[in-house]
Amino acid sequence: MEAEILGAAQEIDFSMWGLFARATLTVKLTMLVLILASFWAWAIIIQKFIIYRAARGEAAEFDRQFWSGEPLDGLFDQIGPQPAGRSEKIFAAGMTEWRRSHRDDGGLIAGAQSRIDRSMDVAIAKESEDLQKGLSILATVGSTAPFIGLFGTVWGIMNAFIEIAEQQNTNLAVVAPGIAEALLATGLGLLAAIPAVIFYNKFSADSDRIVAGYEAFADEFATILSRQLDS
Repeated sequence: MEAEILGAAQEIDFSMWGLFARATLTVKLTMLVLILASFWAWAIIIQKFIIYRAARGEAAEFDRQFWSGEPLDGLFDQIGPQPAGRSEKIFAAGMTEWRRSHRDDGGLIAGAQSRIDRSMDVAIAKESEDLQKGLSILATVGSTAPFIGLFGTVWGIMNAFIEIAEQQNTNLAVVAPGIAEALLATGLGLLAAIPAVIFYNKFSADSDRIVAGYEAFADEFATILSRQLDS
């Protein structure tokens, strides 16, 4: 009897595809949702790696240009009022407001310093929002994927017990496939959630560091302009 049960169990396809093919429609849809969520999360992860690396490189390059001793007006004329780089956009926002604050006679309009600060703050806020775009999706996948997988597992186990009751047979060949299919949903949920949570935390910290660099630059730039205003 045991030999027959073991023989029947060995004939069952326990591969990923085999487990997916035997699952009920609800469990299949759950697995598909988790697979799509995993691909979506990895697409965002790869995109953020590229964006953050480019942002750090651009910031370092602009920092060298800014502190090279070149006149600020010359640097602004070189990069233009609408540059592509993130640090350059913050600098351009401050310089644009600086030039707008000059009257035709060469004097400065009152409140120039506060307007320059606000212009750079707005530019920093836009860059911060752009850097953090997509992180909420990683957070959502990380927090919901395990529960979606658990739902698929509960549903699959429920159907496995129903099948056991209908066949009135609890041997390995009947029990194992249904339990394996159900647990596959939990496995996919964890497979989607774990990388999403890890990289969400990493990118959140990276984004904070990059934005902190922008804020430090804006403070230094505002200090330089303030000296010129006082003189």
